[in-house]
Amino acid sequence: MTDSGANRWTRPAVILVATDLSDLDRLMPFALEQAAQTGARLLLLHAIASSTSLSVDAVGMPYYDPSAALEFAEKSLKPWCQASRRRDIVCDGLVREGRAVQQIATVARQFNADRILLGTRSRSRLGKLLLGSVAEQVLRSVNLPVITVGPEAHLAVRSGYEEQLVLHATTLRETSRPSAALACQLAAGLNAKLVLLHVLPPIDEMQRDGLPTGLDSAALQELRALAAETAAGSGLGSQLEVEPMVVHGNPFIEILAEASARRACLIVLGASHRSAFENLTRDRTVYRVLAHARCPVLTLREPFETASEGRQEQVAALHG
Repeated sequence: MTDSGANRWTRPAVILVATDLSDLDRLMPFALEQAAQTGARLLLLHAIASSTSLSVDAVGMPYYDPSAALEFAEKSLKPWCQASRRRDIVCDGLVREGRAVQQIATVARQFNADRILLGTRSRSRLGKLLLGSVAEQVLRSVNLPVITVGPEAHLAVRSGYEEQLVLHATTLRETSRPSAALACQLAAGLNAKLVLLHVLPPIDEMQRDGLPTGLDSAALQELRALAAETAAGSGLGSQLEVEPMVVHGNPFIEILAEASARRACLIVLGASHRSAFENLTRDRTVYRVLAHARCPVLTLREPFETASEGRQEQVAALHG
């Protein structure tokens, strides 16, 4: 594949913003920032489900009124399209009828979207963690980088001299290489430092099992090798600073703590189909990071072993 194929992920031509309309104020600052950085076109998509288009007549009987729902959605999207165009960003609003997940996938294919941006929820009234059914299904089904913006995420205000930082949390499995390569390319595009973070079990557990910890751990040696491989594969050489880092503790707590302490502008996660996307309640790490991160989180599904030729070429191109 040519370089332009790999650049689809790092320099998207089309960013699809999937919105339920209530999250536009949260999503659009990030969408505008990404479009300004990459020159991407924005597509704002809202899907109208039949149940949300019910109105009540004079005698209190409900009836289906798609025109009212369409008009409300278009009015909600229009100001953001206008604001984007004032910044010389091409932006179009789309309103489709049907299941949100299906419409997101259809529009992504129709317009050759290179990235999807959507919102998440954090907690229900009972305190249960919620990702949101639409976000969860999109994460499970698409083979594109998906950036989620949780309710605690906000644009960082930085001084002109403050270093930007991309945090990539890695499991160090072989299948995590594509997400590491993507994180490297994204950091380079942002002129940011890349931190490769691996979370080890608590120190007492490892010591009880007679395993080396911290700076003496085998994981740190592997992480250093991954950092060198990632930097070399990017073709950027010394232009990109890559820092390997291991910590002990609970993965989601340590990922969020490190991202917050170092004011990361982006967290990149690679997650397997089995542990994170087919059953998010089994592996809560990705789930909780998405819900509580104070910056956007980009997730990239690990490819199936039977991935298509085009998908395999894209991964290979990212590795250089």
